Amino acid sequence: MAFQDKVQVQSPRLTPQASRSVSFVELRQSLPSQVAIISPCVDQLMGFIARFRTGGESELDIEIALREALANAIVHGNQEILRKRVYVTCRCATDGEVSITVEDEGQGFDCEAIPDPTAPENRLLTYGRGIRFMKTLMDEVCFERRGAVVHMRKNPIQRHAGERLKESQRSAVRSDASGGRKRNC
Repeated sequence: MAFQDKVQVQSPRLTPQASRSVSFVELRQSLPSQVAIISPCVDQLMGFIARFRTGGESELDIEIALREALANAIVHGNQEILRKRVYVTCRCATDGEVSITVEDEGQGFDCEAIPDPTAPENRLLTYGRGIRFMKTLMDEVCFERRGAVVHMRKNPIQRHAGERLKESQRSAVRSDASGGRKRNC
């Protein structure tokens, strides 16, 4: 069965966003709880996002965070139970801002109880890194319903007279998961 046959998609539509004076397009999908669906879904969503974010270097950040959110929803949230669905909403604003919501039908988890995977005593644990990646790579990450819903946002691409961050500066920003630019709801 092809990816398109397993996914329910609402057609994108251009609608003015109430909280900002920027228009956006939103894509909604309902996915089966199958790990094999992650890559085709991410590929489709990244193609959608690429229409609104051009020339930036943060698309890989969005892709990794999206993969982690989907994997968490399918494996941990829905425990790969085929009758359970994962719901994805991707909103792209015309200024380049991207908002993604991933919702599963699981019981959730205590977001604060996930240990820091970079602490020496936790480095060999097999969980917790995906959430760390999401929080590090996205500008905002919020959990609702005890973690069964994750909202992620990437700010619009900022352009300042040809100014670009050097790779070392970008890496430093990415490695600072607890920096002031991140906000957890």
